Amino acid sequence: MELPGDGHVHSEYSWDADKGSMDRTCARAVELGLPSVAFTEHVDYTPFRAGFLEDKFPDLITNGILHAPELAAQSYFESIEKCRAKYPDLRILSGVEVGQPHLHDVELRKLLAQGTFDRLLGSLHCLLDGTVYAEPWELYPHRPADEVFREYLAEIPRMVAGSDLFEVFAHIDYPIRSWPGTIEPFAPEDFEDELRHALKALADGGRALEINTRLPLHPTILQWWPEEGGERVAFGSDAHLPEALAAGLADAAALAASAGFRPDRTPGDPWLIANRR
Repeated sequence: MELPGDGHVHSEYSWDADKGSMDRTCARAVELGLPSVAFTEHVDYTPFRAGFLEDKFPDLITNGILHAPELAAQSYFESIEKCRAKYPDLRILSGVEVGQPHLHDVELRKLLAQGTFDRLLGSLHCLLDGTVYAEPWELYPHRPADEVFREYLAEIPRMVAGSDLFEVFAHIDYPIRSWPGTIEPFAPEDFEDELRHALKALADGGRALEINTRLPLHPTILQWWPEEGGERVAFGSDAHLPEALAAGLADAAALAASAGFRPDRTPGDPWLIANRR
């Protein structure tokens, strides 16, 4: 099976990808035979509790709160155009990964007015914890994991209702990346009602579901997606290094095919459910 396009990639223009490189990532994509790559740089307007990131990004921390810098949009677009000229056989998509887009409509629209972004990923990275926002890995030491995950899933319909700007919902299993090893392993069946409700909200909102390969998506969740009306899946390695590009994409494509999804006509576009093409 041919590799799908990698639709979730970070370069040096993402604030947490200091070792990223757009040029070297494109070269790696050509080497691997990828049909496309989307540089979806981090856009995080929500200040959040830094936790263990305080040592890694001290210049971004004030009183324990991380304030991510703005995307250098014009420099980013210039780099995109240079790479398109240098790698003409590779479809190179511009894009952003926006954390909590429903909370930052004004800021996001200002950013989008600066140029053409081909791919917009919406991510739910943080939840409100008292008066500040925090990532799941920062919440788990203080709150039961099942409570955190249920709160995360409950926020997804609000995110869909509150923003029509993002096309793809990224890593629905994001909180499972840091699932505590001291409790029972994550099982989607324990959260079936909440997961199905979130998936239905995404489907009703016309969004694509990303199969993010940083953590293999549980097949049961993908099985529920078309059952709740989902019609499209996207793929993303979430690579922050050129060497991580396309990691796990072959397995993700096989998983999507087994669930009935097939490539669209344009390389790099989300796959469609076969019986609704």
